[in-house]
Amino acid sequence: MDRSADRGTGGGADTGEDRGRFDLPGIDAFTRTYWDAAAEGRLLVRRCGDCGRAHHYPREFCPYCWSEDVVWEAVSGRATLYTWSVVHRNDLPPFGERTPYVAAVVDLDEGPRMMTEVVEGTEGGLRVGMGLEVAFREGVPVFRPRGGGRTAVRASMG
Repeated sequence: MDRSADRGTGGGADTGEDRGRFDLPGIDAFTRTYWDAAAEGRLLVRRCGDCGRAHHYPREFCPYCWSEDVVWEAVSGRATLYTWSVVHRNDLPPFGERTPYVAAVVDLDEGPRMMTEVVEGTEGGLRVGMGLEVAFREGVPVFRPRGGGRTAVRASMG
């Protein structure tokens, strides 16, 4: 899939190839660095040069001290599970094909909390505080229980 073109229905230009998909990001000039890194298997956050705190989702200013002295920083991809919900029904494409799936909030080891999806785990095996690691599906970060050997998940996983 060509990650160089803006796509998805999340605010970027629609290329036609992904028309009707709600799981792909809208990429703009500011977030391109983030999505390009994700396509390469790297997770980035923003870190403030004034207060030193990291944050996610990417913003052009620090949400803690309002400084504009923020830079991209690669992170470990390690996280802990904060909370989750198993989604059994979703009518938006392609989520319906993935049900049930685990929508989650994770705490990155570097501090920021982010919304994501947990893959390669079972609902009964999830525990608050369990260790997770980042994986990438079509250039989008998702998380799986720590200890897996692969760095990407199949497009059909969910």
